[in-house]
Amino acid sequence: MGLKHFFVIILMFSIFLITGCSNNVDKGTEDIDNEFPPSYTGLIIINGTEYQMEKGGYKWERKKVLGTEVVQTDHASPNQMAEHMESISTIPNQKVYIKIEGNPDIKVYLWNEKGLEKEIEQKANQIIVPSSKGKYIYEVLAEWTNGTISYTFVVEVQ
Repeated sequence: MGLKHFFVIILMFSIFLITGCSNNVDKGTEDIDNEFPPSYTGLIIINGTEYQMEKGGYKWERKKVLGTEVVQTDHASPNQMAEHMESISTIPNQKVYIKIEGNPDIKVYLWNEKGLEKEIEQKANQIIVPSSKGKYIYEVLAEWTNGTISYTFVVEVQ
């Protein structure tokens, strides 16, 4: 091994050591973006009224110097959560706008008392509830670059 290779290795090791050992001494300057896992709020808007969705399971990852930190929760399924949730009363064919902090990609699923029924078509973060009367359980799966969160809401079409 030549002297040039030796100095390159020493330089790389020094940069790694300095980067790995640097620390933000003034913790008061950390901003909310460094919260891990982040606590994004999920809302639905029906006819101008906002309702908070119930947060379910989530998984977040972030890269660290010596690996990846992962936080994952196990949570009740949307149909189990719905047993303890208050339904939002609405009319047939009502538009529901889904609003989640951080503007994630979303998928919407319809659940029944037995389990997952089907994926619901959504456009521009909006769905339309069915025209038939009844109770409908929805799961919104929000996906960011570093994680996912499941949200649940229940509507009752009158």
